[in-house]
Amino acid sequence: MRKLLILFFAVHLAGICLAQVKVQYLLTENKVDPISIDAINPRLSWQLNAGDKRSVMQTAYELKVSSQGKGKHEVWKTGKVMSDESMYITYKGEPLVAGQKYVWQVRVWDNTGKASVWSESASWRMGLLTPADWKAKWITPGFVEDSVNRPSPLFRKGFNLTKKVQSATAYITSHGLYEAQINGKRVGDAFLTPGWTTYNKRLQYQAYDVTNLLQPGANAVGATLGSGWYRGHIGFSHQQNYYGKDIALLFQLDVTYTDGTTATIVSDESWKSSTGPVRFAEIYNGATIDNRMQQKNWSTATFDDKSWSGVTVNDYTKNTLVATVNEPVRKHETFKPVKIFKTPKGEEVIDFGQNLVGWVQMKVRGNAGDTIRLSHAEILDKPGNFYTENLRAARAQNIYILKGGGEEVFEPQFTWQGFRYIKVEGYKKDLNAADFTAIALYSDMKPAGTFSCSNEMINKLQHNIQWGQKGNFLDVPTDCPQRDERLGWTGDAQVFSRTATYNMNVHNFFTKWLKDVAADQYPSGSVPFVIPDVLGNNKNEAGGSTGWSDVSTIIPWNMYLAYGDKQILENQYSSMKAWVKFMQDKSKNDLWNTGFHFGDWLFYSVNDDTDGSSAITSKYLIAQCFYAHSTQLMINTAKVLGKKDDEAYYTDLLAKIKKAFFNEYVTPNGLISSDTQTAYVLALEFDMLPENLRPQAAQRLANNIARYRNHLTTGFLGTPYLCHVLSRFGHADVAYGLLLQDTYPSWLYPVKMGATTIWERWDGIRPDGTLETPTMNSYNHYAYGAIGDWMYRVIAGIDTKEDAPGYKQIVIKPTLGGNLSNVEADYETNYGKVSSHWKIDGSNLLLDVEIPANTTATIYIPGNNSSTITESGKAIANSFGIKTGDAADGYVAVNIGSGVYHFSTVKP
Repeated sequence: MRKLLILFFAVHLAGICLAQVKVQYLLTENKVDPISIDAINPRLSWQLNAGDKRSVMQTAYELKVSSQGKGKHEVWKTGKVMSDESMYITYKGEPLVAGQKYVWQVRVWDNTGKASVWSESASWRMGLLTPADWKAKWITPGFVEDSVNRPSPLFRKGFNLTKKVQSATAYITSHGLYEAQINGKRVGDAFLTPGWTTYNKRLQYQAYDVTNLLQPGANAVGATLGSGWYRGHIGFSHQQNYYGKDIALLFQLDVTYTDGTTATIVSDESWKSSTGPVRFAEIYNGATIDNRMQQKNWSTATFDDKSWSGVTVNDYTKNTLVATVNEPVRKHETFKPVKIFKTPKGEEVIDFGQNLVGWVQMKVRGNAGDTIRLSHAEILDKPGNFYTENLRAARAQNIYILKGGGEEVFEPQFTWQGFRYIKVEGYKKDLNAADFTAIALYSDMKPAGTFSCSNEMINKLQHNIQWGQKGNFLDVPTDCPQRDERLGWTGDAQVFSRTATYNMNVHNFFTKWLKDVAADQYPSGSVPFVIPDVLGNNKNEAGGSTGWSDVSTIIPWNMYLAYGDKQILENQYSSMKAWVKFMQDKSKNDLWNTGFHFGDWLFYSVNDDTDGSSAITSKYLIAQCFYAHSTQLMINTAKVLGKKDDEAYYTDLLAKIKKAFFNEYVTPNGLISSDTQTAYVLALEFDMLPENLRPQAAQRLANNIARYRNHLTTGFLGTPYLCHVLSRFGHADVAYGLLLQDTYPSWLYPVKMGATTIWERWDGIRPDGTLETPTMNSYNHYAYGAIGDWMYRVIAGIDTKEDAPGYKQIVIKPTLGGNLSNVEADYETNYGKVSSHWKIDGSNLLLDVEIPANTTATIYIPGNNSSTITESGKAIANSFGIKTGDAADGYVAVNIGSGVYHFSTVKP
C-alpha cells in the first residue's frame, strides 16, 4: 500500500511538473552565454515552453543574478515583477566589473497563476570595458616586411602557468586579420576575425574561453596575421593601406587559478616574430601557401624561436576597441564534386553543384616544389569553358606549393572565393572527387525560417534566396562575393533586410553593421554608398543616393518590426534624423530634385530602344518617394521613443513632401509622369497619392504589367514592393502571375536557367546562352531575392502587428492563388516558432497554425462565413479560447492564444 501511495504521489508530482510552464533559451544581449559583453546594463531575454497547453501568457517574472568566482554573491534580484515582458529586460543591479562572470536564472508566472520552476542557469562575462582594462600592447613584426607579397607574419610567446587553472579568457584583435593558436591548437572556430568595421572609429575584439587549451607548466601562444580589409586591396581602384600600412596584434590572456589568484599574459616586447607558409593572402586575389616554409610546432612550448626576430611595440589607440556584437564567420555546409570534366579548351574543371562562398579544401600527394593552382568561377560560358571575365580584376586563385613526403591538406587563409566551379592546374594525377571539398563560409546566423510549397520552381527560388543571403552575409552584407568588389552596398542591404529576417536571425548582424552606418555617415547627414566606407573616406562624399542612404532609416525600422528591439531605434535615431535633414537641406519648397542618384538600378531596359519599352523612372520622382518614406519612418520611430515634438514636426513635414510630389509628378486624373511599374509601386507603397486616386493607380500598374505580357520591369528599388502593392490593392492574381513567370525578366527565369543563387541582373545569362556584360554581372547577389518577404508575409501570411512588433501579436493571413495546393512556412521568432501551413484538399481549405507561448495572434481564414470553419473537428464557436470576428474582404478574423490549431473550411 505504501509503495502504491509513493507511486501515486510521484505520478501526481510528475503531472504537476509537466503541466507547469518551463523557461528556456535564455539570452544575454541576444546571445547564449556570451563571454564578452561591454553593455554596462545588459538585457536579458527568455522563452516560455508551454508544451501542448493553449493560450499561455506570462503575467509576472522574477530574476536573480549572481557574480561568480572570488567574492561570489547575489548582485540583483527583482522580486516578483508583474509583466508579460520576456524580451530585453535591462539589468539594474550592482555595477558590473570588467572580466567578471555572472550567472542568472528566471522564473515566471502564467495566466493561471502558476509559477514555473527556476530556469537552468545562464551566464555572461563582462568584456574589457575601458582602455585601462587592456594590459596588452600593440605589436608589429620586428623584421622588414616584403612590401610586395606581404607574407603573413607569425607571432609567438612562451609562458609558464604555476598553478592549476580554473578559467582562462583570451582577448584578441588585430590590424588586419588574425588566427591564433595555443599549444598548437586553434583558438576558436571563427574566421576573418576581427571582422570588418569602420576601423578608425570601431575595432572589434573577440573573447575566447581557452581554459581547455592550457596545461600546467610550459605553454605557448601564437598568432598569424593577414592584410585583410585593413591594408589589403579593397575597392574599385584596388587601393591598399586604406586604414593603415601596419599589421599589428593585440593579445591578452587573463587566467584565474583555482585558489582565486590570477595571471595575465599579454602581447609586448617579449614576443618573437617570423613568417611561415602563407606567402601571399589578399581578399580579391587569393592566397599562396608554400608548405616548404612551415615551421613545425611553432606555437608550442617546445619550439626553438632563437632564429626569430623580435617585435616592435606601437602606441596604437585602444579607445576604439569594442566587444563583438554579431556572430562570427564560421564554416558551414560542405559540398563534394558532382562532376569532374574537361572543357572544350581542355581545362580540368570540378563542378560542386552550388554557387557558394568560401573555399576548397584539397588533399594531395606530390614532390617538394610541385605547384597546384585552383581558380574559381561561377559559371561556364556558352561553349562550356571556364569563365572568369565577370570577376574583373580579381584573380580569385589559390596557389599551393607542396613540401613533399606524404599527404598534404591545403586550405587558403585570409581570403575567400565565390564559385561553383574550380579549374585545377598542376595536379599530376587524375582528379579524384574524394580529394576536393568545397566549404561554405558565412556569418553564423541562426536559421530562422523555412518556406516550401507545391511548386518546385518556387522552392528552388527560395533555395536561391537563402544561398544568396548566405554567400553575401559575410560579416557585412556584401553585394558580389566573387569579383573585385565584395563591398557593403547600402541600397542592396536595405531592400533585402526584411526578407533577411525571415531566412536567418540577423538581429546581431545588422545591429553591428548599423553602428558602422552611423560611424561612417558624413557630417552633412549623407550616407555613403558602401559601409564600411572605402569609396568616399570623408574626403569626397560619395553618398546621398536615394534608396541607398535610406538604409539609415529603413533597416532600423525593419529590425524593430522583426525583433521588437527599441534599442536599435535609440542607437540609430541621430543617424536617422541626420539623413532626413540632409534631404531637407537639398530640397527646395519641399521638393528634392537635386544630386546624384542610382535610381531604379538595373531596371528593364532595351538596347536601341525605339518604342519606349525601357522602363525608365525619373530618379527625382524616386527620390521624393523615399524622402517621404524616411520621414514616415521618423514619425513612427519618434512615436515609439516617446519624442512627441519630433513626431509632430515630421508629421507636418511629410504632408509638405507629399503635396510637393503630387504637384510635380501627378496629373489631376492620377497619371504619374513616369508611367512605369516602379513609379506606381513607390507611390502606392509609400502612400504618396490621395486615397481616392490609389485604386486607379493600382489598376494602371496592373495594366502596365499586362502591356509587358505579364513581366516585371522593376529594378532594385521597385522590385521589393511590387507584389506587396499588387496584393494590397486587390491584384494578388497579378502578383502571383509575376511570381510564376519563367521568361525574362522574372524571378523564375534564372531558376529555369539553372541558377543556384540570385543573380545581379535579370538576364545574367541570356536565353540564347550568351552572357551579360562582364563588367557587372554577378551570379550571387541577393537584392532581387527580396521577393522572399512577400512569400512569407503574403503567401504564407506570417507577419507581426506594427504596434506589437517582434511577433508579440502575430498576424497570419494567407493569400491563396498561383494554382498552389499547399504552402508550409515556419518561422522562429524571439518567443518561439510560428507556423502557417495551408492546403487545398478537394473542396476544403486546411490551415494549421502554431503560435508560441506569451503571444497572441489574429488568424485571417479565407472565406466569408464563420459557420463553415472548424478547429480540430469542432465548430469554432464551440472551441475554447477562440474568438471570432466579422468577415471582411474575403476573410474571417479569428483571435487566438498560443498553441497548435487545425482549422478547416470550405475552399473560397
